[in-house]
Amino acid sequence: MRATLLLALCLGLLGPATALAQTAKVLRVAFNSAETGFDPARVSDLYSRTLIAHIFEAPLEYDPLARPPLLRPRTAQAMPEHSADYRTWTLKIRPGIHFAPDPAFGGQPRELVAQDYVYSFKRFADPVTASPVWSYLDSFGLVGLAELRERALQRQQPFDYEREIAGVRALDRYTLQFNLREPRPRFAYLLATSDVFGAVAREVVERYGNTIAEHPVGTGPFLLQQWRRSSRVVLARNPGYRDVRYDAQPAPDDAAGQAVLARLKGRQLPMVDEVQVSMIDEEQPRWLSFLNGQLDALAGAYGSLPGSFAPTAVPNGQLAPHLAKRGIVMQRQVNADVILTLFNMEHPLVGGLAPEKVALRRAIALAMDTEREARQIRRGLAVPAQSVMLPHGSGYDPQFKSENGDHDPARARALLEVYGYRDRDGDGYREQPDGQPLVLEMSTQPDQIYRQFDEQFQRDMQAVGLRVRFLTGQWPEQLKQARAGKLMLWMLGNTASSPDGQDVLQRLYGPMAGGQNLARFRLPAFDALYARLSALPDGPEREALFQQARLLSVAYMPYKASVHRISVDLLHPWVIGYRRPLFWNDWWHRVDLDAAARQAAGINPAHAP
Repeated sequence: MRATLLLALCLGLLGPATALAQTAKVLRVAFNSAETGFDPARVSDLYSRTLIAHIFEAPLEYDPLARPPLLRPRTAQAMPEHSADYRTWTLKIRPGIHFAPDPAFGGQPRELVAQDYVYSFKRFADPVTASPVWSYLDSFGLVGLAELRERALQRQQPFDYEREIAGVRALDRYTLQFNLREPRPRFAYLLATSDVFGAVAREVVERYGNTIAEHPVGTGPFLLQQWRRSSRVVLARNPGYRDVRYDAQPAPDDAAGQAVLARLKGRQLPMVDEVQVSMIDEEQPRWLSFLNGQLDALAGAYGSLPGSFAPTAVPNGQLAPHLAKRGIVMQRQVNADVILTLFNMEHPLVGGLAPEKVALRRAIALAMDTEREARQIRRGLAVPAQSVMLPHGSGYDPQFKSENGDHDPARARALLEVYGYRDRDGDGYREQPDGQPLVLEMSTQPDQIYRQFDEQFQRDMQAVGLRVRFLTGQWPEQLKQARAGKLMLWMLGNTASSPDGQDVLQRLYGPMAGGQNLARFRLPAFDALYARLSALPDGPEREALFQQARLLSVAYMPYKASVHRISVDLLHPWVIGYRRPLFWNDWWHRVDLDAAARQAAGINPAHAP
């Protein structure tokens, strides 16, 4: 009875089928958490960024099948050229690319030009935008951009979009140039993040003002057709999308990739007409929707196989026979991500660089049983992490072993004793060295999976004599609180957006405190290391610096890295061409749907039960 009710609820979330489902290709997927908006400059959550990546376009993109990853032009005519010192980067935008139609353009076609990227980059610096990504962009040192922002702040006047700066400028209608204060050998990765640095049109921003997050207008393959906040998003094919054909460069020995290329090469994108995204945070309704065929895939960084169903769906890492018999396809990989528990380094209890504060954080980390988390709560779909560094990227060493990966309650208790965290009143819980109460506050979400995380964290802390109080709230609100430095402890994920391992180190870089650096960690030695990593080209010298960064992150423990997740993507046999992205979020326009295969399986989305 419970399963029936949950399925009915889920189908209600998916929404009624329309006549479009009978004649067009409609891809149905689900998110396990809600989006926050559609303005690239104002969002940082994975769910919003995934939607945005299908609407807006950066100059470059990643080849969908190449492994290791390969950059290639998207709206650019060719790969950017750079100066010998990696400070000047120049590229040309392809003529004839147009934004999706919108009333802001007065009924006229609106061509994408270099100045649109200039404006888009400047928006991140505008104090009115309040972009959570500004500190990240500022770290690249675009000449004059920070000064333009400071001018607006000091004079309390509108940001001067008309003032030309050397950092990002249009040399002519289609030529875009970036000038950087310091060498940035990997700047091209920044130009491949459509979910952040896709082009927006100034007319659109000025027309919609404070409601711009509800009116995304880009040059990408889809446009926003419907949005019910935290419930349902529908993207429709952009009728003005240019003629883009499927192409890729899988490795010669990549049989699966070569098969996809052979089947899809030359096909016009997007291959589906509509994407329906349902927000289904509970695992059982999401799983039942997939089994029923109401979801075409459990795939992507936002909604792969729910962990609680892993033992029945993929026992011992193998696709269950009853699913294989239905033609369901499994793809499995260790993700380029890490789950972190942040310690607010400005909090009077757990923050600071004093030895007793470092000892408290390290004791908490040692008490956390990450192996049990991976095995039981995540159902084997994770591996314990040794540091904050992400698999598949530079700086990650699979042979690296550290205290971060240890579960050692005895050592945790010893640390606490040595630094004065003792149980003075005999109630079983420790007090601070000065005798004040010691209560850890872990911010958490109301989802069922978080209840399991909370139960384990409480058990782990009780084992070393630490009391915990949980503060429950919605993720978007907690993110705001974390940015403001108002949380003590909070669990969050970090997913790579490029092959550069330095990206995750933004979480520890002092100038990004309150932005990407939610722990507000500030250590001059680390900041100097980060600066050197930015300037060096890839190679042994840079990898040696990553080793130092790993050691500093473990020693001071502003974050406890718990696990790297393993994704298990399941797709019905009628979904063609999917390969899980490594560092990017867009793939919906690069898959096809086989209506005949769907019908043969007895699935008719137009007549959902």
